[in-house]
Amino acid sequence: MIDVLLVEDDPGDALMTVEAFEYYKVANRLHVVRDGIQAMDYLHRRGAYADAVRPGLILLDLDLPLMDGHEVLDRIKSDEDLRTIPVVMLTTSKADEDVLRAYHLHANAYVVKPVDFDAFIGAVRQIDDFFISVVARPASAQLV
Repeated sequence: MIDVLLVEDDPGDALMTVEAFEYYKVANRLHVVRDGIQAMDYLHRRGAYADAVRPGLILLDLDLPLMDGHEVLDRIKSDEDLRTIPVVMLTTSKADEDVLRAYHLHANAYVVKPVDFDAFIGAVRQIDDFFISVVARPASAQLV
């Protein structure tokens, strides 16, 4: 079991992700923050997130208030302590420039959110299966 950080400003999309975890009985703990500043505070254990656990996976929306997903991704992958955490961009944007920029900034995957609820929860399940069950992670990436 790992901790998953969801960075999502849309309450409906956040709820669908929570429901997808519940529907598939995903045992991983899901933590939700609403903007890029909160994401960085969580990852650096600052302020209200002083007791936050290090996530083993980050699901990151692109269109966020205060600091967009590309900037959050850039900061994560530029930080010696955070760069090994897998980051999956989970967003509605299909724009080639967004996809290319995300991979240029070292996103581990880019997933376009399906509009259909069943397809959305299926996509979340596949992300969880792949990054939690299939991909090898160093033991240090599982710090609590």
